[in-house]
Amino acid sequence: MQRTAIAAVLLAATTALTACSSGDDSSDSKPAAKVPAYKITKQDTSGKQRTVTVTVTSTEGLEAVFNDVAGKLTEDAGYFVEINCSTGGTAGADNRLANGKKAVGSIGAASTGLDDGKTEYEAQQGRTCPAK
Repeated sequence: MQRTAIAAVLLAATTALTACSSGDDSSDSKPAAKVPAYKITKQDTSGKQRTVTVTVTSTEGLEAVFNDVAGKLTEDAGYFVEINCSTGGTAGADNRLANGKKAVGSIGAASTGLDDGKTEYEAQQGRTCPAK
């Protein structure tokens, strides 16, 4: 009788694990967004608040650019990402297309106001690139 109970528990556990397994069903997955070409023109490498400045040649895929850059920021800090058009800026002002931030660790959370590991992205409305 005890063997039957153990066998039933093992069968139930195996069934539960199999039912919870997602397997490799890629039909539920969205393809990764294609990341347009970009260039990091400035990146702070120390401090609690760090700025990363990125230059692009088009307004296409700006959020994918931000996500790609943010995904590579792993040291504890608060990151502020500036995405600028390669044209249309002046010596005193960039042609800013988007801003974003990322918090890494408790220092990053305190610096950005975001929870650890979280990001925030905001496109600047009405901007063009290349600038006209």
